[in-house]
Amino acid sequence: MKKTITLLAVILLLAAFIIPQTGCSEKSNTEEPVALNSFYFDTTVQITIYDMEGMSEEAASQVINDAFAECEKYEKLLSKTVEGSDIYRINHAGGEPVECDPITISVIEAGLHYCELTDGAFDITIGKATDLYDFHETETEQVPPAATDLAAAMKYVDYKQISIDGNTVTMGTKKGEIDLGAIAKGYIADRLSEFLRSEGVTGAIISLGGNIECVGDKYGSDFRVGIEKPYSNQTEIIGATPLSNGTIVTSGTYERYFEYQGKKYHHILSSETGEPVKTDVIGVSIRGPEGHSIDCDGLSTTCLILGSEEGMKLIDSLDDYEALFIIDDGNGGEKIEMTDGFTFEEQ
Repeated sequence: MKKTITLLAVILLLAAFIIPQTGCSEKSNTEEPVALNSFYFDTTVQITIYDMEGMSEEAASQVINDAFAECEKYEKLLSKTVEGSDIYRINHAGGEPVECDPITISVIEAGLHYCELTDGAFDITIGKATDLYDFHETETEQVPPAATDLAAAMKYVDYKQISIDGNTVTMGTKKGEIDLGAIAKGYIADRLSEFLRSEGVTGAIISLGGNIECVGDKYGSDFRVGIEKPYSNQTEIIGATPLSNGTIVTSGTYERYFEYQGKKYHHILSSETGEPVKTDVIGVSIRGPEGHSIDCDGLSTTCLILGSEEGMKLIDSLDDYEALFIIDDGNGGEKIEMTDGFTFEEQ
């Protein structure tokens, strides 16, 4: 079996926890969170600092801006679309060896772990197929790619073609393309968590397009992370889970999709056909320890493509990870299933 992927996982923080509250105030920064937004990896990145060992609002803002500079560094290494990035150079090398930053090697190797775990259902060489879709366009009617075009693209999808020798990456086919969209943001969230900790931050939330990482807690209490209601366009949640010193990542078929002739085409693609993967999972949220967002990223997509039954078995076999599945009930509705350790307050 070979199936899937490409993803932008999405989780909503409850509004009370993501609205910046940094106006002029007599209160200390432990009472007034500092929140800033920027845009990297084709998504909004928000960092909110709640506690920074008594430092000023100005100091907290500088730390966030320094974190955004880290984001820019990672984007210039890992993005498929940024010209000159390591991944861009690999994808345009025509099968020739490309020397890469050790960071790039690390993320590719993490991606290959999930490729092997799923026997290719999760495949980071899906890039040639994702090129044929545009899930961002909203002005004109979207049309799925022709079957012949997909068949041609799928000739270059096989993670086993990637060869790593030290810091050199070689693709086995001249037109093979790596796409780290299903795992890179998890890696970056972990690195940002490390960076904030190194700067004295003891309470913060990092949000990268749905990859949520909580550094410490919110003034001694858990943060509450809301899980988006499918197809609500980020306006509703189904409920919330408490989280501190941890991370949560959601993969869903509902976040980026279009309809054509009455059929939905979502962005999580089969690595066998290049078409949207068939699964009973509408969305799955994986919760894990702080510093393991990269694993939650990979696991969330893996569980979606394996389906709810096999996905639940996988998470149950792992220590320190819990999952919530939103499942198609087969009758046009949805049902929620969770692992035993997933704490959830339904809306």
